[in-house]
Formats: sequence, C-alpha cells, structure tokens
Amino acid sequence: MLVILIVGSLFGILSLDPIPQDIRYHSFADTRTFLGIPNCFDVVSNLPFLLIGVLGWRFCLRAQPGAVRSAWTVLFAGVGVVGIGSAYYHWHPTNESLVWDRLPMTIGFMGLFIALLGESVGKRLAAFSLIPAVGLGLATVLYWHWTDDLRPYIWVQLVPMLTIPAVMMLFRSAYSHQWLLLVALGWYLLAKLSELYDLAIFHNTQGFISGHSVKHLLAAAGCYTMLLMLQKRKAVGVVAGLSNHDAEQSA
Repeated sequence: MLVILIVGSLFGILSLDPIPQDIRYHSFADTRTFLGIPNCFDVVSNLPFLLIGVLGWRFCLRAQPGAVRSAWTVLFAGVGVVGIGSAYYHWHPTNESLVWDRLPMTIGFMGLFIALLGESVGKRLAAFSLIPAVGLGLATVLYWHWTDDLRPYIWVQLVPMLTIPAVMMLFRSAYSHQWLLLVALGWYLLAKLSELYDLAIFHNTQGFISGHSVKHLLAAAGCYTMLLMLQKRKAVGVVAGLSNHDAEQSA
C-alpha cells in the first residue's frame, strides 16, 4: 500500500501538463523595509527555522547512532538551512534566489520521508535510501530551475504529507506521542493555507502581518512539534529509531 501511495502519487503528478512557476508568486503583500532589511517581516520570520533546526540537529546527534537517527538529523539540518535560504530569497525574490529556498526544503522533506519509512518499515530501508532520496529531492529543484516544470518538486513536498497518515494507519508505532505527527501535519496545512491568503491576511490585520509571514511561523511550529515528539516519546515496543531514551543513554 505504501508503494502504491508513493509511486501512484508520482505517476499522478507526472500525468499532468508541465506546471511552470508563476512569476506573480514573487509579488508578496508585505514589502516594508525596516532597519535596512527589504521585505523585513518575510525575511526575519525565517529565524525560527534556523533556531529549531539547530536545536533538533543537536538533539539528534545525542541519540543512539543509526540510519533512522541520520534521517531525523537530515530533516533538522534542512530546517535550519531553510531559515537561511528562505531569508535570502525574500531579501530579493526572483526565480534565481528561490532555488536557494527550495533546495534545503527538499532536504528536510526527504529526511522526514525516510525517517518515517525507517521507523515503520525498517532501519535497513532508511540506511540505503537516505542519500538517494536527498539527491532526488535536490534534483527536482534543479529540474524545475532548468525546465520551469514544478511537477517533481510538488511531489517531493506531497509524499511526506501522504506518508504521515498512511504510516499511522498501516503500522503499529514503537513509540508514544506519535499523534504529534498529525499535529505537525496540521500546522503545515495551515501554513499552506496562509500562503494562499497572503494579501487578505495582510489587509485583515491592518498591515500588521502578511499571510506569507504567518506561513513561516506556522511551518516552523510544525517543525518544532516534530522535535517535541522526539524529545518526549518513549519506546513502547520494538525500538526502530530515535527516542528520548536513546538520547539519554547516549548522553
């Protein structure tokens, strides 16, 4: 069923006509400059990604070594670099700078994807698939940059979101607090919704904050929720990956 979900979603997206990048995407609602920082709120609202990425990366390095730990570490490394890449993009939004926003995002998405598969299907899967998966994620951004076709990149964003509920339904978790994955997914979906209503949120908050800045904060909340899950969970069955108990033993 997981293979059908993953491969089926890929073929479904590739069956669509090529999806070019809409140049209007770069026209964000909040273009105010503060302290010499253009598009200031869209730039500085990326700081939580950097902070959460560093905290998550440090936590993962304290845990018991293994392929699944490596996948979680890649996730938080990607989150941290998103804080830099997205800030760089929002400083001067163009297709060229957007590449540096999306490259670390694919690292995070693929790290999460492999961590979920490793904990549900098995560590051996995570061990041999992490590097190819990250390479595939990076390749989708380069493919978009060279061909102006977003379809593979959209799939890389979509497949971890499909995997979270599928894994929870199909497999018995070896850890407590697995429900926090659904909370993280909820934050992400709210972030995507806020992105769609960038201008409306900006107007309805009387110019206080835009939907895109809210998107950054909500997406960062989703990343923090995953870190919270790793910090709080305990092994309840056969240990398959990263847990707080692993971290305590390693420390």
